Amino acid sequence: MAYMDSEEAVSPVIGVILMVAVTVILAAIIASFVFGSAANIQKTKIVATTVQLDPDGSTITIMYQGGQDDGTLTSLTITAPDGIVRYISEDGIDLVLIPPTIPVKPNIGAPLKLVPLPGEVWPPDPKHVLVVGMFGDSADQVITDTYL
Repeated sequence: MAYMDSEEAVSPVIGVILMVAVTVILAAIIASFVFGSAANIQKTKIVATTVQLDPDGSTITIMYQGGQDDGTLTSLTITAPDGIVRYISEDGIDLVLIPPTIPVKPNIGAPLKLVPLPGEVWPPDPKHVLVVGMFGDSADQVITDTYL
């Protein structure tokens, strides 16, 4: 009789091996879906700007600092506190931008001066400024989102 009991143990061992095999196959299928979906995630671009409010409170200066992905940056979109940007370039060119897209990449270290439209003032504090960069691969990314 002792011999018969040892023969019955073969079936539970095979059952455990089959359950482990099914678990490994399911884990491999799930892992392939998870790792395959990571291919659609865009790389974060590395560029920077600084934003300052001049002491008189009427001019916001945005300084483009450049960065590792400077070569792929094509333009900047700036949302000023009033939603409309009057852009004064380093060359003294005065433009009202609606929508507020600076059509070319600014030079590194170039100050971008934002002032309210004539006869208007910035809204009261805090002043929200948003700078978004557009890149050559059709990606856009928030570069600066700050309150002054």
